[in-house]
Amino acid sequence: MNDKLFIGGGGVDYAQRQELTLKYANRHGLVAGATGTGKTVTLQILAEGFSNAGVPVILSDVKGDLSGLAKPGTETHKLHVPFTDRAQKIGFDDYTYHACPVTFWDLFGEQGHPVRTTVSEMGPLLLARLLDLTEAQEGILNIAFRLADEEGLPLLDLKDLQALLVWIGENGKSLSLRYGNVSSASIGAIQRRLLVLENQGGAGLFGEPALALSDLMRTDADGRGMVNILAADKLMASPKLYATFLLWLLSELFEELPEVGDPDKPKLVFFFDEAHLLFDDAPKALVDKVEQVARLIRSKGVGVYFITQNPADVPEDILGQLGNRIQHALRAFTAKDRKELRLAAETYRENPRFDTEAAIREVGVGEAVTSMLMKKGVPGIVERTLIRPPSSQLGPITKSERTAHMAASDMSGKYDERLDRKSAFEILKARADKAATEAAEAEEKAEEMQPVLREFNAARRFSGARVSRSTSKSTRRGASFGEAMTKMVVKELTGTTGRRIVRGVLGGLFKGR
Repeated sequence: MNDKLFIGGGGVDYAQRQELTLKYANRHGLVAGATGTGKTVTLQILAEGFSNAGVPVILSDVKGDLSGLAKPGTETHKLHVPFTDRAQKIGFDDYTYHACPVTFWDLFGEQGHPVRTTVSEMGPLLLARLLDLTEAQEGILNIAFRLADEEGLPLLDLKDLQALLVWIGENGKSLSLRYGNVSSASIGAIQRRLLVLENQGGAGLFGEPALALSDLMRTDADGRGMVNILAADKLMASPKLYATFLLWLLSELFEELPEVGDPDKPKLVFFFDEAHLLFDDAPKALVDKVEQVARLIRSKGVGVYFITQNPADVPEDILGQLGNRIQHALRAFTAKDRKELRLAAETYRENPRFDTEAAIREVGVGEAVTSMLMKKGVPGIVERTLIRPPSSQLGPITKSERTAHMAASDMSGKYDERLDRKSAFEILKARADKAATEAAEAEEKAEEMQPVLREFNAARRFSGARVSRSTSKSTRRGASFGEAMTKMVVKELTGTTGRRIVRGVLGGLFKGR
């Protein structure tokens, strides 16, 4: 097996092969460039190369074009006609058309197999980011997760979290003594954000069966890595949902995969398209988390490649870890654009044959300046490169072709049916129902005691009318007994049972949901 991926032709007349060494592919990478400069085709040929090398791939299909990876290209396809000449120009002599093994996924379950995770697996940090919570609201969310763990309340879907927040609101006074102020206003704000998330279709992300990471790391019978394509054209209407899901997936890979040291090739390659969505308005704690994951996940054999319009979209600390770079054209219309272009050029190892800044500004569609890690992980000299043509179809497949492909997939039927096992919602509902029943029984007993109390009070009043001063002590004793009986009933109704009645009303709210 070849230990390098052919990227394109560089140097004089594009005759010099530009290749990505598999051994250094888990040192991460960057594909950048303005709209329409060829980033999607570059992403497609990288996915093909990794798949052919036996490396599974995860990528998001933002524009719907990457579904063509599931179908071989053809010479007669209008978008492939110029590619035959390009293959000859760069010395791509073994250029052939073939498809990749593809699995389609979709958070909404429409253009791919459903993708789900649980609320517990998402965790409070990412969920707070998804809901755009304030610091105080995030604190309430952390309390909810802590209580879920301590009380044995599995948080699987959104109704579990909503039910737990209601319970926290009803018990806020006692919880405040332990966890600090539990504001009903903050709980209400979180509930409203959860409602907005539901309206955006985000509720489908949470539940079971949850996605098993092993299903993303498969190879086919020929040893080619599976290309996992997440349909993201509809998902992009909710940018935070898109970014949070991919961040969750990245963090799950980091948490679950074992250390593999320095493998000969990656175990998995993760492409994050529209990478700027990761960092737009992201709190520092989240950016620090991404930086930590990017720094350490390569030891798990995972390569992360960010695709974005401008390298400036990626924080500097993370950008410095991206060793393999493919830079398509950048436009410099403003002073800010020119400054960012200059900074981008300064991150490359200079080539004496041309000016890097000018090259980044001048390269045409399908052309880029590239720098790949060489022996011992040293950055290669920057080179103008004509990107190789893809072997799979350029452009999307039809809806019927996608449907047929999904039906023939190994994942067909595994995630289609949603499960709803006993979790926080059901447990809290059962507690509330039990409390309501006990409250009703206590109220019934109290009503049964009312005639006895009335007779006793009547007898006490009658005997009190006939007693003399010498019997006042007995009267006081009788009065004390009657008062004690009355206080006992009142205490039962206004004490523990009274609280149960409140929880019984809460149980009714659960039923209403």
